[in-house]
Amino acid sequence: MSKLVWDQTGEKTYETGVKNGVLYPQAEGGTYPKGVAWSGLTAVTESPSGAEAKAIYADDIKYLSLLSAEEFGATIEAYMYPDEFAECDGSAELSPGVSVGQQNRKIFGLAYKTTLGNDVARNEYGYKIHLIYGALAAPSAKSYATINDSPEAMTFSWDITTTPVDISGYKPAASITIDSTKIEAAKLKELEDILFGSETKEARLPLPDEIITLMGVTQAAG
Repeated sequence: MSKLVWDQTGEKTYETGVKNGVLYPQAEGGTYPKGVAWSGLTAVTESPSGAEAKAIYADDIKYLSLLSAEEFGATIEAYMYPDEFAECDGSAELSPGVSVGQQNRKIFGLAYKTTLGNDVARNEYGYKIHLIYGALAAPSAKSYATINDSPEAMTFSWDITTTPVDISGYKPAASITIDSTKIEAAKLKELEDILFGSETKEARLPLPDEIITLMGVTQAAG
């Protein structure tokens, strides 16, 4: 037995920032074969919903609680977006430089990093890679304003919903998080070469089962 100790040196950790966004338009068959850099990403707000308890009563007492299905949603904010996101935002290109709106919206995947810090290494402690699958962007407002003596860059914002993808041995999910401080360096590099591309291969978003195999994750039973 040992006594609990709080706030030891090196254990005061925090998470901050958002960077290295990558957009992966979905191809036929539900794969994400080509990623493109998303420059200008300013925020990703993850907002899961559901998992609400519903009380069931019997014999004049609370018998049990049932949980509703959980869904993953998010809000993406950016100063600009890659050209490939236009289809995901309901636009179709008629010819170079000419596009039309109110078209079918393309499903996409997304990756981005957040910074992990602690009281010793600060922001160099590590990072998390966040992966989102089956995302669909909802129409969003765009506010155009005159240039004045207090200039501001226009910010775009999209609310997204997701459709979970299958994961062997686990319930379907729409998000995966990888913590660099807990993954072997060689495995992390191999995954990042897939996600962000290398000198010999295009960036792509692997499906969860491929990540499980790569990371050597023990699959849950049933």
